[in-house]
Amino acid sequence: MGKTAAILVARLIFAGIFIMAATFKFAGMDATAGYIASAGFPFPLFLAWIAAFFEVALAAAFLTGAFFSEAALLAAAYVLFLAFAFHGPSHWNSQMEIGAFIDHFTFIAGLLFAAVHGPGERLVLRSSLIRWLNSSETSGSRA
Repeated sequence: MGKTAAILVARLIFAGIFIMAATFKFAGMDATAGYIASAGFPFPLFLAWIAAFFEVALAAAFLTGAFFSEAALLAAAYVLFLAFAFHGPSHWNSQMEIGAFIDHFTFIAGLLFAAVHGPGERLVLRSSLIRWLNSSETSGSRA
């Protein structure tokens, strides 16, 4: 029971973080685009919208358990990108920026652990490309 509860709480935390991030983007899309532009990326408004919808999709995967491992891996890659793009060494003009950079790696560690161990046994939609690919390889055929 404790393991199940811990996994569900972790899934809620992952989802909550991405829901909050998406909510802030939707509420201030121009500000988000400005922040993206300040980092030197082209098409900042387009990228802001893509990021917001991507975060909604990640939250949905964490809440439902569908494509959970894939979402956790994509989220880890996304958070790594965010760490370097917006808090990396070129931004280290304060201890807060260094702390923000380091915090991304603790989040990545949790996401990687989640990707390996999956969404648990309760409240899960059982959809997974990784599991499908693994089962196709072991059966000798790929549909």
